[in-house]
Amino acid sequence: MSVVIIGGHERMEARYEEICKKYHCKAKIFTKMKTDLNHKIGDPDLMILFTSTASHKMVQCAVAKSEGGHTVLRRSHSSSANALIRILENFV
Repeated sequence: MSVVIIGGHERMEARYEEICKKYHCKAKIFTKMKTDLNHKIGDPDLMILFTSTASHKMVQCAVAKSEGGHTVLRRSHSSSANALIRILENFV
């Protein structure tokens, strides 16, 4: 299963990836806005938005990418490891 995480803290990227591996998920993590983000996101099974740390432009890009496809979109105000675990437990 593929997961894309939008937002979060740079220092937590390794932790986010470690948590996703425990749930047998391959993760792409974007903590900062990148050029052509909508093309780099791909077509994941689950997209997680950490709304407190993602820019408005990143959120708009992620929401637009998830509409009309099979991608499930989950939002969390908190970008903690526990928030990610809760989302993955409910999805997997």
